[in-house]
Amino acid sequence: MSTPHTVQSTATDAADDGKGRDHPLREAQKHYHTILDQQVEEASEELQRTTTGILLSGLSAGLDLGFGPFLMAVLLTLVQDSWPHAAIKMLLANAYAVGFILVVMGRSTLFTERTMSAVLPVLARKARPAQLLRLWCLALAANLAGGAAVAATIGLFGPAMHVVEPRALAEIAQQLTVQSWWVTLVSAVLAGWLMGLMTWLVTASRDSTAQIVIVWMIASVIGVIGLHHSIAGTIEVLMGVFAGQATFADYLQFIVWAIVGNAIGGSCFVALLKFGHVQASKR
Repeated sequence: MSTPHTVQSTATDAADDGKGRDHPLREAQKHYHTILDQQVEEASEELQRTTTGILLSGLSAGLDLGFGPFLMAVLLTLVQDSWPHAAIKMLLANAYAVGFILVVMGRSTLFTERTMSAVLPVLARKARPAQLLRLWCLALAANLAGGAAVAATIGLFGPAMHVVEPRALAEIAQQLTVQSWWVTLVSAVLAGWLMGLMTWLVTASRDSTAQIVIVWMIASVIGVIGLHHSIAGTIEVLMGVFAGQATFADYLQFIVWAIVGNAIGGSCFVALLKFGHVQASKR
């Protein structure tokens, strides 16, 4: 599913609490019932897409997301020996967000969005668990393929073009592979949680500018903390693998726990909680 399209103000938003169009706060904000209904409707459409459509959209997301890590590697090469560590972390976090902005605003299919939004139609009994599993598997496979392709391009040709140094790729990869499995898992849960919140907030926003700010803010938080995002992390680690600065075993340990953690974070801490509190308010 692509990230929800910007929706203009409607009478439904104002009527959700029965206070009418003269309520200024309701004019400025969508009601949480409206947000949930939008997400269920759009996720239901995504669950019904053809296999080819999901795979192509997922491949595009994996490729587009690569521009963030690529920019990180270029900037790290330029400032690695001259900037203080804290300044470099902030710079790279902002570069990291670029890839997510391209994917979200380009409406491509990213696995870590599915872990939240695609769960909602199942909870609402408008889709079957088998449909959810199909979407997750197709989106994840396509994302990983696209991410691996762009990582190979950066890892092999970046140093040859003299825009990226191998040691920069090594440092980026190492930040995601030095932790033990349980640290990676918890980190990935937090990253999935934030991605789920991002999807919810993007749906809640009313214009493209607000959506870009939300994506930049949350992706930058993930980047500056160094949380484990399965698809972006695939690109970061495989850049190092293809440049000879990391091993495939490092990647395998990373990706298994990153996928599990992202799925838990998006599904349990966002989808279940958001759906639960909205449904509870209807009783």
